Amino acid sequence: MATYYTLEFEQPLRTLEEEIAQLKSRVDALTTGQGPTGTGLPEDLAQAEHALAERLSRHSQTMAELYKQLSPWNTVRVARHPSRPQGRDYIELMLRDFTELHGDRRSGEDPAIVTGFGRIGEFKCLVVAHHKGRNTQEKLRCHFGCPHPEGYRKALHKMQLAAKFGVPIVTLVDTPGAFPGLEAEMRGQAEAIAFNLREMSLLPVPIVSVVIGEGGSGGALGIAVADRVAMLQHAWYSVISPEGCAAILWKQANERTNSQAATALKLTARDNLELGVVDAVIDEPPGGAHRDKVLAARNLERWIVAQLESLTQLEPAELLERRYQRYRGLGSFDLAKQEAPVPG
Repeated sequence: MATYYTLEFEQPLRTLEEEIAQLKSRVDALTTGQGPTGTGLPEDLAQAEHALAERLSRHSQTMAELYKQLSPWNTVRVARHPSRPQGRDYIELMLRDFTELHGDRRSGEDPAIVTGFGRIGEFKCLVVAHHKGRNTQEKLRCHFGCPHPEGYRKALHKMQLAAKFGVPIVTLVDTPGAFPGLEAEMRGQAEAIAFNLREMSLLPVPIVSVVIGEGGSGGALGIAVADRVAMLQHAWYSVISPEGCAAILWKQANERTNSQAATALKLTARDNLELGVVDAVIDEPPGGAHRDKVLAARNLERWIVAQLESLTQLEPAELLERRYQRYRGLGSFDLAKQEAPVPG
């Protein structure tokens, strides 16, 4: 069994995984007639295989129980798992004939946002994806998934190109937020995101967006104005990170305040579905997408293809009207009629 980076709430799994690794080695040794005796492990092959099967079953049950009712704060931890598949991972697993496009034609290239044309299922499409980086050097180049203004301008330039040729757009959101540095602000960070929000609402081609990990504030919204929006099961999507919220409300971000903030923000996929912010929740493999990237990509691809099959049947005018109504409906409420006071 593969060894994973262990989150705090996953410690029971870590213990079982160590036992499973030992038992697998013992079974291999007994099968080949090699290995020392007196190891404290079963000396009989049948006993070793039975013990291994029992530990595997217990591991599956424990993992299902741990992930069945994750707290909001633990959901954030899973979404940030260092082995969780990122934008480029899904591009490699889902797309055929992918051709990456670079630059915003204004100030430069931002590796925190990946853009390019390819095929998902039978559909030619443009993919726009956040990417955090897999190793230290790549993470530094990608600013840990926090795009600069040139990233958002690059994304919009490629989306306008897709609209010109009538090609659907798929965006994969995974960012803690747009880069907050002084240089990014000087180059028009807020303006770039705001401009994207307006222009994406007017693109006359289908747009499908999925939050695959973190969906932080305007950094996520900058590529997430879409006809259909979904979240992976253990992703989060909110106006601010739990740490940022805790620092504002309680003047300190620690384990207790972060957990309280995560609960108050209603940032989980289930919460966002109930609030109508997203249209669907895409199931992840047992134990999270990091435990089976191929299955996670297959589930994601299946949902995207189903949406494109539906959206490509619509005329541009109807598509734009539905998109407009979708966002007009967010946060809607009814005013209760004030009852006349009863004469006393």
